[in-house]
Order: sequence, then structure tokens, then C-alpha cells
Amino acid sequence: MNDTARDMMLYDAQKKSVGVAYLLWFFLGSLGGHRFYVGRKGTAIVQLLLTFVGACTAFVGVGLFILGCVGLWVLIDAFLLPGIIRSQNIALANKLG
Repeated sequence: MNDTARDMMLYDAQKKSVGVAYLLWFFLGSLGGHRFYVGRKGTAIVQLLLTFVGACTAFVGVGLFILGCVGLWVLIDAFLLPGIIRSQNIALANKLG
């Protein structure tokens, strides 16, 4: 097998899917599932922690504000996901090619 075919197979095996990212966004968005998938672990952990802190302090009132901010962040992510996936896949192609 030549290097080009090998690189193409590696790319296909490692590339990220917009569909999978949106499924994770829909079901695990506030927990940062979509951000873990695209490799943005730092912001995924922040989303996860903010959701946890917001849920634990919701009865006080400040938690509702935190949860609202996380909800807005997740909503904005819905529009950013295709670009994030595209840049991730381009970086992977450049790394392999």
C-alpha cells in the first residue's frame, strides 16, 4: 500500500462528523459532549463544571443564571459546530498529508 492510500485511510478513520457532533450537542450539549468529541477538552470541562455548579445552586437562584449562561453558550455552539469540525478536519488532513 502506498503512502497516499494509507494517509487517506487514516484520515477517514480519524475525521470528525458534523452529524455525530450535532447528536452529541443535542443530547449532551450542556455537559460538553460535543466539545469533547471535537477535541476541545478545556471548554468541555468548563461547560460540564458550570452545568454541575448551576444545578447544585439552582435553588439559591444564582444557579439559574449559570444554567442560563450555559444554555446560551450551547445554543451558540450549534452555529459554530460546522466551522469547528471543518477546521479540525483540515488540520488533520494537513497533519497526515
